[in-house]
Amino acid sequence: MKETTLPAAHRKTQAFWPIFILIMALLPLVIMPLSAVFFFAARDGLAQFIDALRQPEAQFALRLSLITATVTAVFNGILGTYTGYVLTEYNFRGRGVLEVIVNLPAAIPTVVVGTSLLLLWGPVGLLGRLLDPWGIQPMFTPVGILLAHIFVTLPYMFGAVKPVLDKLEATYEEAAYTIGASRQQTFRYVILPALRGGILSGALLTFAHSLGEFGATVLVSGNLRLRTQTSPLYIFSQFEAGNMETANAVAAVLAALSFVIFFTLQRVAGNGHVGRGTA
Repeated sequence: MKETTLPAAHRKTQAFWPIFILIMALLPLVIMPLSAVFFFAARDGLAQFIDALRQPEAQFALRLSLITATVTAVFNGILGTYTGYVLTEYNFRGRGVLEVIVNLPAAIPTVVVGTSLLLLWGPVGLLGRLLDPWGIQPMFTPVGILLAHIFVTLPYMFGAVKPVLDKLEATYEEAAYTIGASRQQTFRYVILPALRGGILSGALLTFAHSLGEFGATVLVSGNLRLRTQTSPLYIFSQFEAGNMETANAVAAVLAALSFVIFFTLQRVAGNGHVGRGTA
């Protein structure tokens, strides 16, 4: 059967309606809500916007969120990479179950994550009740927030690194072993350079999700102003109090940071560094 090719002009005409329908669907669901954040943040002028961000509570919340997201990205960058390496390189009984457990936080509601951490580390938790007499209580502190963010975001780092390891050709490792390299040397000089793109994309995704984490944080932090109140909790509290200007200002900052992060991811992906590396 002879294959027919549509003229370029006809293809362009046909492409108009699918694109139009897509934009119309995205407008109320994604584009307009994001635009509304920046519109309400800027409608009273730049001076009002800056004054809202100069509030001590707003600055503390932004600082706590940025520090927590950075530490979470670094910690899960190491743990997620190591987890992906072990689950790829070693065959052992229960490997599939362990992989499901590592990915499970992505499927569990974050409120459940917060509850589980309280039941473990809280004052009446399984371990918390043993630590409490010693004056050690990670819940309702920045440490508790960090534990929740590590728990919630680990699958993003693991999910970025594991596919790269699965696609990495075994010949590179075999060549390294042939010339006498140890397993540690092979990981450092062969595998790790190939994972740079996956680690970068996983770290950026981890940072972005940690920056906006709410469900688990509100339970383990206690939402204490100037102590454990992250940016999402601050936005929620300001909306409840009717302070729309301050809430919108911080929300606009988080939205802008998220845009920069995902724009960077797109650029990295476009340069061919996400999901593959050079050994």
